Amino acid sequence: MISVENLTKEYAGFRAVQGISFAVQQGEIVGFLGPNGAGKTTTMRILAGYLPPTGGTVAVAGHDIVAESLEARRHVGYMPENVPLYTDLRVNEYLAYRARLKGVKGKKVGERVEAVNRLCHLEDVKNKIIGNLSKGYRQRVGLADALVHEPDLLILDEPTIGLDPHQIRAVRDLIRSLGERHTILLSSHILSEVEAVCTRVLILHRGRIEASDTAENLARLVRGGGLGAIRVEVSCPSEEARREFSRLAEVETVHCREEREGWSILEIASKGGKDLRDEIFSVVQRQNWRLREMSRVRASLEDIFVELTQD
Repeated sequence: MISVENLTKEYAGFRAVQGISFAVQQGEIVGFLGPNGAGKTTTMRILAGYLPPTGGTVAVAGHDIVAESLEARRHVGYMPENVPLYTDLRVNEYLAYRARLKGVKGKKVGERVEAVNRLCHLEDVKNKIIGNLSKGYRQRVGLADALVHEPDLLILDEPTIGLDPHQIRAVRDLIRSLGERHTILLSSHILSEVEAVCTRVLILHRGRIEASDTAENLARLVRGGGLGAIRVEVSCPSEEARREFSRLAEVETVHCREEREGWSILEIASKGGKDLRDEIFSVVQRQNWRLREMSRVRASLEDIFVELTQD
């Protein structure tokens, strides 16, 4: 659905995007992540046909975004970070106007407006002035706008920005359901949302792609090869526990997280991702400690993001 080869974008001598290449297959929901200034929004605007690239090639649904711009854009629904809405129009009026701009004709306009109202749960406000809607409903109108011409590809830049937790959950569920019929490229700083929704992540840093894979596979790059630390809660002083666990040959670090009422909680990281649970349990038995918990602490998408983008 998306094919990007050696894409660059320069602004007055500053190269915001530095020769990146990636592909997104039909039906994928891909998280597009990176710190502020990494080049995410620039790349998404190029994919949407909003900005021209300085170099490289970009194709959407097999159409070059420069040479076949109109045809490529027919396949794209783009929701920018700050959705530009006509706040003096009613929801139905705005969506019908946008549908006609995007080439929807005749009776199909009304059908598509009703369809996206239903899909984005706008039926209760479809006759209200957009300027009187809450932030959450305005975001839904922006998403309905991106969907009104039935695009194959949805490009969503921070779709949950400014929403409360209930609204974020509603938009997350909607995006997940849209993934059954659309290819989605999603940018968000709420990494838990990306982890819950996306099948794969692309991490951009300083205009270059640092990683592209599933969150589970990327976790192997941090915290001991993806196994994560082993979290242990035992009935002994933390210094004693740290001393005994550190004697294991494959242990790399032992950190005490909490000590309270005779119980110590520690995280034990191994060398090379080795699973040390059997060895840890043997230490507990040998020292005659009581064991309240032993579990694996896997790297989160936030851990991966920080590891790959820190200076």
